[in-house]
Amino acid sequence: MDAKISDFLQKRLGDQGYAKLAKIDNPDLHAFIARYLEHCNPDKIFVSADTPEDLNYIRETAITNGEERKLAVQGHTIHFDNAGDQGRDKKNTGILVPKGVELGDMIETKERDSALVDIHDVLKDIMKGKEVFICFFTLGPANSDFSIPSVQITDSSYVAHSETILYRPGYNEFVKQGRNAKFFKFVHSQGELDERKTCKNLDKRRIFIDLEENIVYSANTQYGGNTIGLKKLAMRLAIKRGSEQGWLTEHMLVMGIHGPKNRVTYFTGAFPSLCGKTSTAMLEGETIVGDDIAYLRKKDGQVRAVNVEKGMFGIIQGINSKDDPSQWKAIHTPGEIIFSNVLVTPEKSVHWIGKDGEVPPRGENHTGEWFKGKKDKNDKEIPPSHPNARFTIALKQFDNLDSALDDPKGVVVAGMVYGGRDSDTSVPVEESFDWVHGIITKGAALESETTAATLGKEGVRSFNPMSNIDFLPIPIGQYIKINLDFAEGIQKPPHIYGVNYFLKGKDGNFLNEKTDKRVWYKWMELRSHNEVEAIDTPTGRIPKYDDLKRLFKEVLNKDYTADEYNEQFKTRISENLAKIDRIKEIYETKVKGAPEVLFDVLEKQRARLLEAQKKHGDYITPDKLA
Repeated sequence: MDAKISDFLQKRLGDQGYAKLAKIDNPDLHAFIARYLEHCNPDKIFVSADTPEDLNYIRETAITNGEERKLAVQGHTIHFDNAGDQGRDKKNTGILVPKGVELGDMIETKERDSALVDIHDVLKDIMKGKEVFICFFTLGPANSDFSIPSVQITDSSYVAHSETILYRPGYNEFVKQGRNAKFFKFVHSQGELDERKTCKNLDKRRIFIDLEENIVYSANTQYGGNTIGLKKLAMRLAIKRGSEQGWLTEHMLVMGIHGPKNRVTYFTGAFPSLCGKTSTAMLEGETIVGDDIAYLRKKDGQVRAVNVEKGMFGIIQGINSKDDPSQWKAIHTPGEIIFSNVLVTPEKSVHWIGKDGEVPPRGENHTGEWFKGKKDKNDKEIPPSHPNARFTIALKQFDNLDSALDDPKGVVVAGMVYGGRDSDTSVPVEESFDWVHGIITKGAALESETTAATLGKEGVRSFNPMSNIDFLPIPIGQYIKINLDFAEGIQKPPHIYGVNYFLKGKDGNFLNEKTDKRVWYKWMELRSHNEVEAIDTPTGRIPKYDDLKRLFKEVLNKDYTADEYNEQFKTRISENLAKIDRIKEIYETKVKGAPEVLFDVLEKQRARLLEAQKKHGDYITPDKLA
């Protein structure tokens, strides 16, 4: 260790903290930590070596300093964010790029030099009077080609505590890798706090991602999406690294679908917000590897995937005992869980929007004291919990956890699924013709409709390729090409599927039940092993009626009629042609460098649709194509 840095760290860390850090032989790590301890200037520093004692110290500190409070159930705590700090701050989040570099109008960037001056001005002495936690993690399983060591400096015990639940311990990995560790870095300060221990200076909120130095900066915010840097913020760093090294970082769940003779087949799935991602990852009868972020690598002619995390930072709204039995059971069992921005009753129990039972008459939530009928400054009634209220929990607390969670080799991916909220175009489940067709028509063309409940206007289609547009640090066109090229050298690429849980009939009602998705995934499992046939349509391959009829009976004990099948799986020509027009216009006018094959595939799909329209009309039931 450099003598000057060593002397500084010894004085600031004390003997115990310094000994932990000195055990890691990585001068870059020491220099990074010294730089930001000096710049942010905390009064007290705790270094975690992932021992039970260290992890318990972080948990207990979160209670003693008031960032969390104990609830009635053992191990459960509550944390509140400022009422104005309840979601990702897109306006003040940016990827730092050198002057003159452009990633495209759809990706939020900041000019690097000026942004670094800004964030360092904000961070100067911001930790004075506070205790700082230095924690080490790995993204992905330890002792794996997938794993990326990461170090977090934060003055929030809540953030440190959350990350110990969500991510695998990394101190020993840093010790093992020493100078070979190519690590990600995270600096966070919640800034000045009010009497409720929530952030005061939201006008100085900053979330910057520096791709050159692999550093994420976050200041004057507590909300997990802005502060738990190893989550979506680290995705930008990982996508960039993967783009240079030939692997993928995707906004995808990983799950095991259980097939005949105790077979488990693994799928990944990408879904925009409010499109059923978590409910899919938690499908009854199946097993979860991960619900949010996956790394995918090519190994021995196969695609393998790991869950970057070991926990879940889940939206709690709507979770109930009927639709979400595994989650319901887990969050009602003693164990380490952090609830954020839900209602807490005087008895120290919690309530959220959509929970079983009656809403308590009063309690405390993110707005302070709450009671039924309480209104905000706009005379709008305040719900008991925030719509984006969360719970942080380790996956090991779920009874449907897949045994492959920590497999350093990852799981073999048989299928990749893309799904959005679509009321009038796509069928409930459809297989692409091949990898290129799937990446383009299911992934790169992914759209999702807004809902009246969330954005005030229903049915507005939002373009979101691979459900990853908010996290891209590279141009969209380049990202699409990387996905297309990923299949090179793979003997049997995963099948690619599109799903749509939100198709509606002429009466405006959904054509599917919530539980029907269990059947779609059983069909995909069989299809991935070529154990059922399919019908070719102009847009892809759909199930045969007899196979679905059997699966509905076996899986859900439901009768499935031919009329239901024909209405759900008919090809909607005009709607599909309109989608091609929308997607093509976006790639022509808003995306630079889109690969030519994208336009070729879309035009071939248009030609198939027009040919089918001439033969069969605008709406084509499957029997006409079989």
